[in-house]
Amino acid sequence: MKLNRRNFLSATAAATSVMAAPTVLRAQGALVLRMGHPHPETDSWQDTALWMAETLEEKSGGEVTLQVFPNGLIGNDPTMINSVRAGSLDIMVTGNPFFTSLAKELNVLDLPYLFQDRDHVSRVLDGEIGDRLRTGFEGTGLFALSVWETGWRHVTNSRRPVTTPEDIRGLKIRTTPNPAHIEAFRLLGAVPTPMAFTELFTALEMGAVDGQENPTTLILNSRFYEAQKYLSLTQHAFTAAPLVTNAAKLEDMGDDLRALLIETAQEGAKRQRAINVEREATSLASLKDAGMQVVEEPDREAFGSFVSDQVQTTFAAEFGSELIDQINGAA
Repeated sequence: MKLNRRNFLSATAAATSVMAAPTVLRAQGALVLRMGHPHPETDSWQDTALWMAETLEEKSGGEVTLQVFPNGLIGNDPTMINSVRAGSLDIMVTGNPFFTSLAKELNVLDLPYLFQDRDHVSRVLDGEIGDRLRTGFEGTGLFALSVWETGWRHVTNSRRPVTTPEDIRGLKIRTTPNPAHIEAFRLLGAVPTPMAFTELFTALEMGAVDGQENPTTLILNSRFYEAQKYLSLTQHAFTAAPLVTNAAKLEDMGDDLRALLIETAQEGAKRQRAINVEREATSLASLKDAGMQVVEEPDREAFGSFVSDQVQTTFAAEFGSELIDQINGAA
């Protein structure tokens, strides 16, 4: 089965019937899959990856083993993406910004202040817009099994509280390599410094950057509070996280296993997002207990006025305004 734009939906639909079966057997014998991600073992990505491993083994009657490598053990974000494309790694998950050089329309998901709330995010990621964006992986060697999340991004730094856009001016902030993230912080007067997530803690600890921007769950799990004093709940972007596999390997799988893998990945996405929602509130409390000074109500409207329209205009100049209009319409 050719996994292209035309039959993407039929491939995922076929998967929905598989989980009802007690086991899915492969005549070819046992299959070992390797999965990597850059987040710590305490993160929801690891919890969900282990759940996927248990589910695949159970539903395949022991025919499928999923080995999970967290914390960038087998490479940083770009390295793992390239490994999956080459077929030396089977599955990986990381933030959407690391895929945008391959599937450029995905840049739309990282535009600042694009999403109003989690319901808005879900309508986009799980609806027709999300289906369209995932088919953008065609020709890259990757197939998006599902979309997990990193969550709402907030700013931390080691120098001063950030309440207004003026407070961020001059700070050297680690960003993802996504053009929208880089442009937004440049417009705010910061010095955006892209780097892989696996390199970030050392950069903060050594003072190579003043700050970074990530969800509270990841700030806690990665112990960034040990090198950062100030947290500002800017909620300036929401980061989705495609879970991808090697497209050719998936195409070569039998129909039963392919459907099982897709269904497990999609159910895993629901579980992972639910875990993240639960942990957002508790992680903020834990960061306060760890000594971080938290600005809970920064001037988000002012931040948005600095960056939102101009970054969206930049995207629309290259890709048109249709996707932005559709996403705004889903609010």
